[in-house]
Amino acid sequence: MDDPKPTADGPAFADEQTLLPAIAQQAGTGRVLMLAWMNREAYEETLRTGRAVYFSRSRGELWRKGDTSGHHQRVRRVLVDCDRDTILLEVEQLGPGACHKGYESCFYREQAADGLAEIESPTFDPKATYGD
Repeated sequence: MDDPKPTADGPAFADEQTLLPAIAQQAGTGRVLMLAWMNREAYEETLRTGRAVYFSRSRGELWRKGDTSGHHQRVRRVLVDCDRDTILLEVEQLGPGACHKGYESCFYREQAADGLAEIESPTFDPKATYGD
């Protein structure tokens, strides 16, 4: 197979307000750590710095993963889906977890017959990391 050809097309950001889903996946294992959102500015800063940067919808600003917790994500690869409307970051998670609730992954619950069941234990204390 031939080497992939670079293309000028990146994610389909229609304008500066467009948010696209960004999935953070642990490089090497493929484990999904979290889903966040990126605008063009977050995407470009991620490419420029090699560190995951997202857009916080609740705060309305860029969110540089790890600025508060110290749990940074070093980006190893950036992939964009066929419709150019979803971003996949293969990251090296630095620190005990990606989840602000204290878990390695935000996906620590599984649907059981009687509701959601926690299938993992926390890896850090979020109160000690983020405060009250």
